[in-house]
Amino acid sequence: MRTATSKLTKKYQATIPEPVRRLLHLEAGDAIAFDIEDKNVHIRKAQLVDLEFVQSLEDTLNEWVSEADEEAYRNL
Repeated sequence: MRTATSKLTKKYQATIPEPVRRLLHLEAGDAIAFDIEDKNVHIRKAQLVDLEFVQSLEDTLNEWVSEADEEAYRNL
């Protein structure tokens, strides 16, 4: 098993290491999916069905989109 690492920025962003990008055939603009199981997270290139599912929920997930909400939950 190989390991690749990346450091989080202050905004919790990380660069996907080159070996992972190559393995998953990722290009700029691609979407990625995080599969969470117990305490393990698996990353994969998002498929069309993933994107369609998220888009179908998009209009229902707008309860907490105000600046006050962003401020209240910023450090979670």
